[in-house]
Amino acid sequence: QLQLVESGGGLVQPGGSLRLSCVVSGFFVDYYAIGWFRQAPGKEREGVCVRSSSGSENYVDSVKGRFTISRDNAKNTVYLQMDSLKPEDTAVYYCAAAKVNYGSRWYSFIGGDYDYWGQGTPVTVSS
Repeated sequence: QLQLVESGGGLVQPGGSLRLSCVVSGFFVDYYAIGWFRQAPGKEREGVCVRSSSGSENYVDSVKGRFTISRDNAKNTVYLQMDSLKPEDTAVYYCAAAKVNYGSRWYSFIGGDYDYWGQGTPVTVSS
């Protein structure tokens, strides 16, 4: 059974850091493109970053230089390191997986392109 489980969310002050984890079961993370998405209250879901099967990293402009996506194949886990957090980063964060050819550089910030989703973990940035 394919499953993604996020954790690591919480309350943090502006300028602080959090690391989110996405533990994957039922498939190997390096055979999929894994993306992080977020949905703020009253807003549409948006893509944040994607790690392709090849290992390439792709970020939306609003998080470049602040967020880092990484993958631990031994733990079948994808991480999202979030630094210099801002109140506008407040949202529920989701990881998602898209089946691709192994080693592909494919990525997408469109949620409909992904096949599997986690349940989400909330992040609140506030003083």
